[in-house]
This record gives sequence, C-alpha cells and structure tokens, in this order.
Amino acid sequence: MDSVSIKAPARKQRRFLPTDYRITDWQSLQPYYNELVERPLNSINELHQLVLDQDELDCMLGEYARRLNIRITCDTTNKEAQGEYENFLKNINPHLSPYYNQLGQKILSSPFATYLPQDKYAVYLRSVKKNQEIYRPENIPLFVEIGLKQNQYSNITGGMMVHLNGQEETLQQAHKHFNDLDSKKRQAAFEAIAECRLASKDKLNELFDELITLRHQCALNADYANFRDYKFASMGRFDYTPDDCIRFHEAIAQEIVPLAGKILERHKQALKLTVLRPWDKDVDPSENSHLLPFQNTTELIEKSMKCLRDVKTEFGDYLEIMHQMGHLDLDSRKGKAPGGYNTSLPETNVPFIFMNAVGLAQDIRTMLHEAGHAIHAFLETDLEISAFKSPPSEVTELASMSMELISMEHWNVFFPNTEELRRAKIKQLEKIILSLPSLAIGDSFQHWIYLNPQHTHAQRAEAWQGLMKRFSSAVIDWSGYEEYQNVSWQQILHFYLVPFYYIEYAMAQLGAIAIWKAYRENPQQALQNYTNALKLGYTRPIGEIYTTAGIRFDFSQEYVRELAQFLMTELEDLYLQNDQAAQARKN
Repeated sequence: MDSVSIKAPARKQRRFLPTDYRITDWQSLQPYYNELVERPLNSINELHQLVLDQDELDCMLGEYARRLNIRITCDTTNKEAQGEYENFLKNINPHLSPYYNQLGQKILSSPFATYLPQDKYAVYLRSVKKNQEIYRPENIPLFVEIGLKQNQYSNITGGMMVHLNGQEETLQQAHKHFNDLDSKKRQAAFEAIAECRLASKDKLNELFDELITLRHQCALNADYANFRDYKFASMGRFDYTPDDCIRFHEAIAQEIVPLAGKILERHKQALKLTVLRPWDKDVDPSENSHLLPFQNTTELIEKSMKCLRDVKTEFGDYLEIMHQMGHLDLDSRKGKAPGGYNTSLPETNVPFIFMNAVGLAQDIRTMLHEAGHAIHAFLETDLEISAFKSPPSEVTELASMSMELISMEHWNVFFPNTEELRRAKIKQLEKIILSLPSLAIGDSFQHWIYLNPQHTHAQRAEAWQGLMKRFSSAVIDWSGYEEYQNVSWQQILHFYLVPFYYIEYAMAQLGAIAIWKAYRENPQQALQNYTNALKLGYTRPIGEIYTTAGIRFDFSQEYVRELAQFLMTELEDLYLQNDQAAQARKN
C-alpha cells in the first residue's frame, strides 16, 4: 500500500464532558443536560458556548449510537450488542427529546441568537425552529417502538439464506449467479431468492403494517394530516415540496422510461432472447466471461485506494486511514445485515464503511459510492459543530454518486483490459438510466402508502403493480412470478428503516451527471468545485451548495432531458466502440 500523505483527523476533544466518561445509563447522563437547560445566557459568548457544549454531547451520543448500529449490522446474531442497542432505544434515547426541545426553545428565545454568525448559523437555526414546531412529547414512546420494529427488519433479512448447488449463500452472494452466462443457473438463483423472500413475505407485510400505523400516529400527534407531510417537515425539506416530487416523477416517466426501454431491448437482442426475464437483466451479453474486478476484499481495498488517489491523492489517503483504523467491513457473510452504508463517527472523526462485497462490478460502484460519503465526512472535519456536518441527503448523495462517475475515469485499475473497462462503463451508465425509474417507483409508492394508511395488503400489491407498469419497461416478462413481483418492494430496506429517504437518490443522480459532464470538460475545475461544495457541509441551503459545485438544483423535465441526452450520447459512443471491437474479433 502507498504511504499516506496526510494525517488522520484528530479525535474531537472534550471540554464539557469528562474525557473518560462513557454512557452506562440515563442517570449518569442527565446531569449534563440539566446543566445546559439551567445555564444562564447573558451574552453572545455564553449562547455560543451552550451550542458548543450541546454539540459535544451530541457527538458523544452520536458516536455511541452509531457504533452500536455498526455492531448489530455487522453481526445480527450478536445478542449482547442487540441488548445494548435496545437498551439505548428504550432507556436512554426517549429521555433526550424533551431536553432537546427545551434547549431549542432556550436558543431561539435568546436575544443573542441573531448575533450568531448568520452565514453559518442561519440554516442551523432554521432546523431548530422546525424541530420545535413538530415536537410532541406523546411521540417519544412511539419513536422507541418504531426503532425496535425497524431493528426487526434487519434481523429478519440478515438471516435470509438460500441453497444453491449444494451450498448455503447469503442473498448478496446468490445475486452473483445473475451474471452467469448459463440462463438456467440465473433462473435457479432467481427462484431460490424468490422462494426465500416469499417465505418471509407475511412477516414483513405485518411488520410494515405496524410501522405504517405508528408513523401515521406520529403525524396526527404533530397536527399533520399524514405521515408524508410530517416526514417532509422532520427531514427539513425546505427547498422543495411533495408536489415537486410528483412533477419529478412525471419527468422521469416522460424522459427516462423510454430510454430504459431501449437499453433493455438492446440487452435482449444482444443475449439473442425472444423474451427478457427478470434474471436476465444483469448478465453481461458479451461472449467473454463476466467481469470479476477483484478476488477478495483486500484486493478491493487496495485497488479502490489506487483509483481514488488517481482522482485526488487525499481521497485515496482517506480510505487508507479508514483501513488502518479497522473502519471497513466489506465482505458478505451469514448473519450480516444486507445493504451498504457509510456512517460518520463524530468523536473519532473518521467514518466507517459497511457493505456486502461478493466480487462483482456492482461492488466497485458500491465501494466508490460509500467512499464518496466518507470523503464528504473528511472534508467536513473542520466545521464547528456536528449540525454543520449533517447536510440533507440531497447533498450527501451528490457526494457519493458524483464519486461513482468521476472515479469511472480511473477504473482501469480494476479493469486493465480495455474491452472490460468499456463494458464496466456501459453497465455503470445503463444502471443510472435504469435506476431513475426505479427511484420514481419507490418514492411514488411511499407517497401512496402514507396518503392511504388504511389500505389492505391486496391494495398495496395493486398500487405497486400499477407503478411498475407506469415506470418499468414492458420488455421484462414477469409471467409466472407475479406473486414475488407483488412483494418485491420488501427488499428495499429504505421503506422500513428510513422512510422517504429515496427520491434524493434521483435528485442527486442528476447533479452527479452534471458534475461528471463538467469533469469531462475541465477535470481540475470540476473537482475543485466538488470539493468546495462538500466543505460547506450544511452551512448553506441546498441550492447554494449545488451552485458551489458548479451545477443546478433542478429536476424539471427540461433539465432531466438535457442530462439524459448527454448520458445517452456517452453511452451510445461506448456501444459503438463495443460493437466495433466485436466486429474486429470476428474478422
């Protein structure tokens, strides 16, 4: 491995809490919150110090909770970690909301609040005010129950295993067979996964029912007619409305869905199939073997660091720092929760990446996506308080999705063969086009779910099918697998764990395409704009952050069309090169 040219960020120093303080129970923590609530504020300096001391508590608690989440997702069978996590949810976390409410009132009512530097604190104070407006003490026990039920989803799905070819595999490992050139093997993997998921469909349906009921009650308690509108407020969506999302859905339906159909039709023809089935979507139609960019996670880490250093030296160094600190858990294994994430650790100041790698090209995209989040966390290190380091997902996903595309210019480290590199790029660009309709489906589904909270399971399946017909290409034939298709939404963990955190992927994807377009035209300037935007954290509204990145926060149909045309031009050029190479081989 290359030597690191920068030092790891220093651990956040404690000045309010004892250096050796560790959370054991609420009784040991409560005096610190009491002191903050009772502290007099007679000057701007005292108000500022209150904000800093509260932030110190936030960082300590944030790191504690996130480390617990890391433990229970890395090993869903860890009973000790599960118990400690549930204890936090039941016996510590519920006590915090009343204090945060009191501290919010204390800050907003202070005559010195307007003297805080508004170039940084205006966005923070806006969020504090919104949190004050939606706070209801009767929601506290509901949040506890929601948290416990969300944990059940990870436990259920983390234990899902399939049996293929005499071996037991995780769902992520089983997906690897979708790249097999033998269609019978692809179908067998699909059916094994479908059978596994269908075995838990009733349990997951009932769990989702319970979550919907609890979330709807939270909204009613806060004087909102539905959970959708409540969630928009609680997520601090100041820069767009539900109606904007609906218009965005329509733009995707008009501009992207036809392009997705063309891609799938081309894929079907390349595979020489008369019918494209769900298990045929991911296989590479090339006559060569499917792409295997690394053999193990050690190689994945080394190549990812090299790729990121080729983008910018510090970016690769950040990943090496994480590796040296044991902040990477990348391989798929039994008992590990599904999915992937990057989580910041606000006291340690070095983030953690979790994923389920099985050796496919998709793992490269996941790795570099989460590395984009990690880079964002490193670039925010010098910001004063954790609230400044917590931008909304429209910004955080811009960081990660842009890194997927920027780094693609340096993927030769994974694919030294020119033809394989071209195929990997084609899959990446096709994935973007194909994913946008899926994101519209997921967001539309949640709008319908929470605007119709009393729906039945049959109505839920019907709504999902209707959206699949509207946004999915008719090229894919699901005949015989309708039962599985009806509950295929259950594999989207966001619906269970982070409701309404979905449309941001589509918004950020547009931004990422725009950043990549700028990077193709002027790499140094685009990279500087990208870095400058991420360093802002959440000290500016979303629109200003996007402007700093040199792009627009815009999801109008005209903008969607403009960026889609650029993407398709790039993709068609790669298609042409691929076809020419194939013809050359025949000659």
